Amino acid sequence: MVSRVEHPAAGYKKIFESVEELSEPIPARVSGVIPPWLGGSLLRMGPGLFEVGDELLHHLFDGQAIIHKFDLKNSQVTYHRKFIRTDAYVRAMTENRVVITEFGTAAYPDPCKNIFSRFFTYFRGIEVTDNCMVNIYPIGEDFYAVTETNYITKVDPDSLETVKKVDLCKYLSVNGLTAHPHIEEDGTIYNIGNCFGKNMSLAYNIVKIPPPAEDGSDPLEKSEVVVQLPSSERLKPSYIHSFGITDDYLVLVEPPVKINLLRFLSAWSVRGATYMDCFEANDSMGTWFHLATKEPAAYLSSHKFRTSAFNIFHHINTYEEEGFIVVDLCTWKGHDFLYNYLYLANLRQEWEEVKRAAMRAPQPEVRRYVLPLDLHREEQGKNLISLSYTTATAVLRSDGTVWLEPEILFSKPRLAFEFPQIHYSRCRGKKYSFTYGLGLNHFIPDRIVKLNVQTKETREWLEEDCYPSEPLFVPTPDATEEDDGVLLSIVVKPGAERPGFLLVLDAATLTELARAEVEAIIPVTLHGMYCDPKPDTP
Repeated sequence: MVSRVEHPAAGYKKIFESVEELSEPIPARVSGVIPPWLGGSLLRMGPGLFEVGDELLHHLFDGQAIIHKFDLKNSQVTYHRKFIRTDAYVRAMTENRVVITEFGTAAYPDPCKNIFSRFFTYFRGIEVTDNCMVNIYPIGEDFYAVTETNYITKVDPDSLETVKKVDLCKYLSVNGLTAHPHIEEDGTIYNIGNCFGKNMSLAYNIVKIPPPAEDGSDPLEKSEVVVQLPSSERLKPSYIHSFGITDDYLVLVEPPVKINLLRFLSAWSVRGATYMDCFEANDSMGTWFHLATKEPAAYLSSHKFRTSAFNIFHHINTYEEEGFIVVDLCTWKGHDFLYNYLYLANLRQEWEEVKRAAMRAPQPEVRRYVLPLDLHREEQGKNLISLSYTTATAVLRSDGTVWLEPEILFSKPRLAFEFPQIHYSRCRGKKYSFTYGLGLNHFIPDRIVKLNVQTKETREWLEEDCYPSEPLFVPTPDATEEDDGVLLSIVVKPGAERPGFLLVLDAATLTELARAEVEAIIPVTLHGMYCDPKPDTP
C-alpha cells in the first residue's frame, strides 16, 4: 500500500508551479468514453504565477489568477488557459515585482524611487488586491472572476479574455463579498459581505442581485443590501467564507477566527505586513448561528444559537424540515483552523515541516447542526430537536440562547472532507442525500470522496501521485435520481508524460468513465463552474 503522506517534493510542489498561458486551445487525448450528452465547458479559477521577478509569492492565495477551460464537444476535449489581466497582474508584469500586497505576501516600495518618496509610500491608503483567483460565476448574462475583496473581473468565457474590472463599492455598501454566492433558479443571486460603517461600527450585509432583465440592463445596477446581521465583536469581524440558504431563510455561521480591524488599519504603515497578519482566534466566544428571513428580509434577533468553537470554509447544504433548519458544514476545530489556514497553505514551507504541522492539526469533521424555529421559554433544558434521523441536539438556556450540539456525518483520522459539491440545481435548500468533495490527506488533496449524509457511507476515487481538484456535479439530462450524472475534476499528475487531465467519473459509483490528458502542467485550481452548451451549438 502506497503511503498517502510521503509525497515527494517533485510531486507535491509541482501543484504550485508557475505556468505560462496558452495562445490557443490544445487538444486532449481522450481515453474511455465521455457521455455524448456532455457538451459544455468546465471553467476553473486558481493561482498560476507564484513568483514575480526575484520575488516569491508566499501563500496559496497569493498566486496570480489564471482561468482554465476544458471544452467538451462530440466526445472530444480541448484545454485553454489565460491569466486574468487584473491590476495586480499587469502592474507586477510591468514592474517585475510584487506591487500590490496579497493575502500572505507584502508589497514593498519601488526600490527605484528616492528615499523620500519610498518613505511616504508606507503611509498611503490601503490598496486592495483585485487578484480574482478563487471562483467564477455568472451575474446576469456575464461571467465574473472573483476573490473576497470588493473587486470582481468580468471575463469572456469563450475567449477567456479579460473584459473589465468592477468595484462593488460603487453599487453596494460592502467591503467585499464571499466567493461563494447562492444562485436561484431564476438567476437571483444572494451573497454576504462585511460592512465597516461610521464610528467603526461593523455588520454583515446580505446582498441580493436580481436576475437578468428583459431590457438587457446590468443586474449590478439594481443590486441591494436586503438585511444586516450584527457582529459579535465590534472591532473584530469574523472571517466569513460561505453561508447557508433555504427557500425561506439565510443562515450565517459566525466563527471565532477574527480580523482585527485596528491591526488591519495600522499594519499598512508597517513594512512587510499582510492580510494574514491581521487574523487572530478567539475560541472563548464559541461559534454563533445568525438567522434571517428572505421575504420579507429581516434579522431574527430573538433566535440566538450558539455552540463550542469551530471554524469553517464551506457550507455543504442547508434546508428546512418540520419546523427545523438543518445545516451541514465542513468544520475545523477552533484555534487550529487558523494554524492550518495560515501555516499549512504557506508555499515556502518545506514538505517535512508541512507534514509535521499537519500531524499536530486537529481532526476536521463534517457536522450537522439543527436549529429549531419554534422556541418557548417553558422548554428550557430540553432537547428541542424531534427529527427522527439525527442525533443533533438543541437546548434552550435560561439566558435565551440555544446551545447546539452536532451530529458527526464524517470523521476519519487526518482526512478532511472539503470543497463540497451537491446536485445544486435540484438540492439547493432541499433535503438531500449526497455530497461530493476532496479528501485532504494531511492537508493535501489526494482523493475524491462521495458522502451519503443519510447513511454516512462513503466512496472514494484515488490514484497514486494524483492531486484532484474540487469535483463538480453535472446531472444527466432528465435525471430521475439525485446522483444520476458525472463528476468533473481537473487532476494534476506531476512527473507524468501528460501531467494534467480532466477526469470524468460516474457520480453514482465513482468509477472512471474517461479522462482527457493534456501535455501541460496544470497548477492547483480552487473553484469553478460547468457551463452548458449554448442553445445554438450543434
